Amino acid sequence: MTDERSEEVQSEPPAAEQAESETPVAAEAAESVSAETEAPQTEAAETDVAEAEQPVESVAEAAPELTLGSGPPAEIDEAAQPHVKPVIRGKVDQFGVAMGTGRRKSAVARVRIKDGSGDFTINGRQVEDYFRTERDRRLVEAPLRAAAEQGKVDVWVRVNGGGTTGQAGAIVLGVARALQVRDPGLHQALSAGGYLTRDDRMVERKKYGFRKARRSFQFSKR
Repeated sequence: MTDERSEEVQSEPPAAEQAESETPVAAEAAESVSAETEAPQTEAAETDVAEAEQPVESVAEAAPELTLGSGPPAEIDEAAQPHVKPVIRGKVDQFGVAMGTGRRKSAVARVRIKDGSGDFTINGRQVEDYFRTERDRRLVEAPLRAAAEQGKVDVWVRVNGGGTTGQAGAIVLGVARALQVRDPGLHQALSAGGYLTRDDRMVERKKYGFRKARRSFQFSKR
């Protein structure tokens, strides 16, 4: 029995010899795989190194120069922009008298303007006699000063309704519209001053259960 076992042991090759015989084949396969995987990584690393070694001046030259906020402003082509024709609310009669109507609150003013020496009449009275405060007088004459027509035209106004402030605002709008229809070239000057804008603010109505529009009755605890 002992001899048989010794023969079997001698007939089988040792495990170390098998491992040594298989090692060259496995090593060659592993080296080929590692070479294939390391090739792209090596190329990428070489590219990074080349970029890092590139001088700063060349990189700055390759990068586009930022010009935000520098240089002359862009020219605006006025001919390409759409031209909006101003709306003219007024008319000129056969005698060359310009007519305009203005409204403010509940006041309505009908204005007539013609060439003259600067006479300003409101309801048959001079402007200094009709408006006692300097603020109202300067307000109704403001469109004439903006259009540089003060002292060159005669203004006739018929106004009714409202109070002093409402009538002054109505006259301003009526005079501005009459000047605009008389000379459309004055539209820019009158519009810049806001004289052609209708002020649509009105008195708020009284509500039920309130003393005024928003004023409540006095509260009594007892």
